[in-house]
Amino acid sequence: MQQEIVFYTNPMSRGGIVHWMLEELGAPYRLEVLEYGAPMKSPEYLAINPMGKVPAIRHGDVVVTEAAAICAYLADAFPEAGLAPETTARGDYYRWLFFAAGPVETAISLQSCGVRPTAEQQMQLGCGAVATVIDTLAMAVKDRRYIAGDSFTAADVYVGSHIGWGMQFGTLDRRPEFEAYWAGLKERPAHRRSEAFIEKAMAEQR
Repeated sequence: MQQEIVFYTNPMSRGGIVHWMLEELGAPYRLEVLEYGAPMKSPEYLAINPMGKVPAIRHGDVVVTEAAAICAYLADAFPEAGLAPETTARGDYYRWLFFAAGPVETAISLQSCGVRPTAEQQMQLGCGAVATVIDTLAMAVKDRRYIAGDSFTAADVYVGSHIGWGMQFGTLDRRPEFEAYWAGLKERPAHRRSEAFIEKAMAEQR
């Protein structure tokens, strides 16, 4: 019997990345929507993620937190979905998946918070200068349909989510490279299904 996937999320969170990944996977999962505040800090949920944040998944006895880690785990746990390259061809896959999870997210978050690291501080930060990070991301997706080869993978879910949200919320410029890459991903049926969940939640809050 297939082990159950329980997906802990909130529609206004990075859980949207994992939701898209789960829809691409095609495996059944149970959705557990947590409100911000007390529900995420309850003893029951802190036993899942001591950070008291979403997303997280429980797959049988395995618990995974952090959106990039969840995407990588699910691609490996369900190889029949074809969301990870062969092991010998995973250089770009791991490189860009974790480049987006590390330098991209850190640099953009610092910028959004109004933090402008000095040249010396940039040397101490894993992300370095935000301009260099964004230029590198643009070069990575330029003239490429997919970020890690000739087929869609979990890395496209993660990188694409950051590019799509970044342009939507103004934390990334609408560069031609980003626009072209995102245009090839945003209408995927699995993405549209995960977006519908977010859109419904936003409509209910109005």
